[in-house]
Amino acid sequence: MAHRTLPELRATAAHVDLVHSVYYLLMHGLFRVVGSVDPLLAMRLPSVAAAAAATAGVTALGRRLAGLRAGVLAGVLFAVTPQVQRFAQEGRSYALVTACVVWATYLLIRAVRGRSPWTWGGYTVLMLAAGLLHEFAILALAAHVCAVPRDARRRWAAATFVAVAGVAPLALLSTGQSAQVAWIGVDVGGLAWFAGACTVTALCARRLLARPVPYPRTGDDSPEARLIRVALPLAILPGAILLLASLVHPLFVDRYVLYSIAGQALLIGTALDRALRGRRTRTSVSVALTLAILGVSAYSPHLRTPDSRRDDATAIAHAVRQLAAPGDGVLYEPGRRRVWSLTSPQTFAGLRDIALAETPDRSGWLYGTEVSASAIRSRMLHERRIIVLSDPEGEPLDDSPAETVKRNVLFHEFQEHSTLRPHGARVSLYTRRSHGRSVTSTAPSPDGPPGEERDR
Repeated sequence: MAHRTLPELRATAAHVDLVHSVYYLLMHGLFRVVGSVDPLLAMRLPSVAAAAAATAGVTALGRRLAGLRAGVLAGVLFAVTPQVQRFAQEGRSYALVTACVVWATYLLIRAVRGRSPWTWGGYTVLMLAAGLLHEFAILALAAHVCAVPRDARRRWAAATFVAVAGVAPLALLSTGQSAQVAWIGVDVGGLAWFAGACTVTALCARRLLARPVPYPRTGDDSPEARLIRVALPLAILPGAILLLASLVHPLFVDRYVLYSIAGQALLIGTALDRALRGRRTRTSVSVALTLAILGVSAYSPHLRTPDSRRDDATAIAHAVRQLAAPGDGVLYEPGRRRVWSLTSPQTFAGLRDIALAETPDRSGWLYGTEVSASAIRSRMLHERRIIVLSDPEGEPLDDSPAETVKRNVLFHEFQEHSTLRPHGARVSLYTRRSHGRSVTSTAPSPDGPPGEERDR
């Protein structure tokens, strides 16, 4: 998407992915600037920088609200959390959104005390940026209102109005593309993590209120109470709102509220800091904290392997090179799996895309458009060899007419010659049925040297 021209991006946003259009524009500009730099590095660099900035913001928030050691502990916990580790290395907007929300929260705390118009302006800009990058970032405002004292609510309301008004057109227009979230179901893993994190966070908040540590106070407000008013709503409210909305239509995906981890880290880090102050608990808490950080950090290398993702486009392209010969037809089943070819166009350059009507960039859609079912059948029957890229076994089948025709023609008119199973996909070579005559393969095979004949 980032390599499409601006007119192509505008045409695509009219059909699909309007919610990500600002991120695509940002990445489009980045690729124009970096030029010949490794595209994988360029794609991931903003997420890495944003995750580092968010970690610094969590540390700064913890230091301002609960002291230096609490801030450092919160920052460490935030940085090693698996979700943060994952989206720090992915070419998606969620780390950028998190950095914007975390630093907006920091500026909010400064604004309600100092009342500087520049600080309020910075808060407004960051919340607007977060909302434009992903609409669900606006849910953080429901958490922020809990941290705003009564005498500052008018200024906060003005800042909120500007941010919401800026995001509203994008949100309204994107409702026309609501079919894009039809895939969301019950995210059992995400729900379990969210429920567990909320429970631990609430217990930490309760402990902090039960045993406050004497600090210089501002009015009648203790540091623990200020921290809880900021961190607890941020940790719980955005996800809880999505869960309530899911009673009408499933919308909860844990990455949509990735910034909630900042609130969780702040409360857990502060609770650990208070526990470390006690002589009786210092040793046990230190050991438990060290083991927990080491245990979570041990998962980090796995997140940097292809097996941690749904599929491996590099391995899929390698499998195609093993099975394909120049001039072969290629078929994507379902058609959205054409996305696998976009990361390695040179691998697919010599293959004929059987079902393609318009390429992704020219069609204004993510994966291009395909011809009718009858045209797909006709084109397939003119092929002798077809490379088929499909979902792995166990995935639900698409029952659209075009996908049904693809499966039926392959079953009745072709036979499966060779199949490779890279992570997250099946890559198969199908040859036309010869009705008793031998079919010779001239393609490289995983079981023999290139060009080896195979009698069927």
